[in-house]
Amino acid sequence: MTELGKQLYDLMIKKGYPEDFSWVVSSEMGTEFVGRRMIGYIAANPLLPLEEVADEMMAILSDRERIVSKHIAEHAQQKVNEFYRTWEGEE
Repeated sequence: MTELGKQLYDLMIKKGYPEDFSWVVSSEMGTEFVGRRMIGYIAANPLLPLEEVADEMMAILSDRERIVSKHIAEHAQQKVNEFYRTWEGEE
């Protein structure tokens, strides 16, 4: 578990979430982007139903996946554009 994951775990335990649930959530939220968002969500709210926390975790992970996919597509498009610029210059 990352340092950010440990911070999230400790916060969730202090808020009163079950240990097993807190461990699963915090182990999935290890990157800077998702970890900080989940810490903000947990810190800003009272003890929420586990289903709401799980839904938020999935939404945050979905956002991250969308952003990563967008960056991959942009990088691929940039490479295609470079190829065409180089290819057109050879004629």
